[in-house]
Amino acid sequence: MQSDEVASMARLPPNRLIIMLEQTAPLRGRGIPKLRIGSLALFAFAVAAVARGSGLADRVVVLANSDSPDSVAIAEHYAQARGVPAANVITLRMPVAETISWKEFVATVWQPLEDALVDRGWIDAIKMDLVDDVGRRKYAISDHRIAALVVCRGVPLRIANDPTLFKEAKPLTDRAELRTNQGAVDSELSLLARTNYPINASVPNPLFHNLHPTDKDRSLVVEVSRLDGPAASDAMALVDRALEAERTGLLGRAYADIAGPRENGNHWLESAASQMGALGFDLSVGHGPSTVPVGARFDAPVLYFGWYAQDINGPFLLPGFWFPPGAIAVHIHSFSAHTLRSATEGWCGPLVARGVTATVGNVFEPYLEFLHRPDLLIEALSRGENLVDAAYYALPALSWQSIVIGDPLYRPFAVNLSAQMKNLPALPPQLAGYAVIRGMDQLDAAGKKAEAIGLGKAGMREAPNLALALALAERLATAGIENEAVWMLKDAALSAGGAAPGNWELMREAAMFLAADGRSGEAIDIFRALFDIDGIPPAVRKPWLVEARLVALEAGDTGQAAQWTEEISRSAEKPAGRKH
Repeated sequence: MQSDEVASMARLPPNRLIIMLEQTAPLRGRGIPKLRIGSLALFAFAVAAVARGSGLADRVVVLANSDSPDSVAIAEHYAQARGVPAANVITLRMPVAETISWKEFVATVWQPLEDALVDRGWIDAIKMDLVDDVGRRKYAISDHRIAALVVCRGVPLRIANDPTLFKEAKPLTDRAELRTNQGAVDSELSLLARTNYPINASVPNPLFHNLHPTDKDRSLVVEVSRLDGPAASDAMALVDRALEAERTGLLGRAYADIAGPRENGNHWLESAASQMGALGFDLSVGHGPSTVPVGARFDAPVLYFGWYAQDINGPFLLPGFWFPPGAIAVHIHSFSAHTLRSATEGWCGPLVARGVTATVGNVFEPYLEFLHRPDLLIEALSRGENLVDAAYYALPALSWQSIVIGDPLYRPFAVNLSAQMKNLPALPPQLAGYAVIRGMDQLDAAGKKAEAIGLGKAGMREAPNLALALALAERLATAGIENEAVWMLKDAALSAGGAAPGNWELMREAAMFLAADGRSGEAIDIFRALFDIDGIPPAVRKPWLVEARLVALEAGDTGQAAQWTEEISRSAEKPAGRKH
């Protein structure tokens, strides 16, 4: 193997090394030259090195605020969890505020960090005795070897606009809305390996939608991801959830909420939905005009892409809502990450507080054409890229408003469906059934309906849950096996319990499925069990009571219908007595 081949191989993501090893290993003993076998040994060594924490982890730099104990603790937690050498952690004294001035940014973040990266050999550069108009030292930079820069909570988030630093950056600054130098700290740090770039408007990202970036392209960008959230524990949990998901693979459903004001944004989300469906994920697609309603089905949202609301809403706010491990959730909005310190404002902070593993957002108004493209993000992730590589593939502009939140090395598709199915009993019991549903969906897409039913039945024996029971019941009913579907679904619904909002919605769906199949008595039993659950908010409970009342009337159960009618009336009276 030539030295340039080894160098290229060293830059490959771990999944690509593994794939190459798997593809070439069967060639041993079939007349393959010894040099080729030596190459295989090198592949194996490279894969083993990655598993030990070298490889990409050796080329990760972690940045923390030394004036924030939480920031330092997050950096240490990440380094230990991912096998990043302790020497790769850089701590600097910085403001603890989320928003800082350009003067503060250059003095406390940019310049000391760039100097440290050059001094430690992360950036290949020659120091000059000149500064640019912003006060940054000029370097003659040739390359860098940083796989990812991890920015920890406590490092400032945003840089405020400074009108005194404005200079034309044509043609972009011909647009009035781009005549600004406000931006995301992380987006500016993406250009640490460039010198004297214009800070007004934005800088094109050479990695955007670039399947085969050259070494020159990569040398121009430092990929940055942030471990941040409303609390330090939220930031640390981003790492823990990523590692957990890499052991099990993604387990859950996919959701696309296509209700935005711009046609191109809707088109991107439609494309993302198509990709998630093609991957076999059980999929719900909403077309608005509002975002996902509070009582809609929203169990195990491991993939979510939507827009366009200012603050988190709908089923995300239900008591007990929590994302499954590994979840990737993106809500497009201009100010989705204007703060990360709140569990209710915007989207990014609240998503992290509710257990998401990865997201992207904007600290100021990015304008639609400059933010992360959701369709490109899911495209890159699904082919095995890690989070930070995928995010930069999906991002058109740097020195602008967008950030990436999560472990940069996180690979959500590190474990494929085939491996999940082979190891079904070892998967989390409450989520394993979603792997079976995904397998059933793929068999259906291939026209193998009977095999899909067989897989579902086997799954109900090994990994039963209500979502799987509902998916199987629908197929059994279509195949004309209604009786088996009815009793299986009723048993699953009555034993589901009410610990999580996802079960509430599934119980309601199971009841409505049985009612539509003429099994109103069984549907009433499930509704009774559902309404016995404490904690269902009135905004969710009331429309379900209306549905249940109609089912009871159709079944001739006038006593139950009257009871639910009375409860509906009581809930309607409460708001009338309020003072405005």
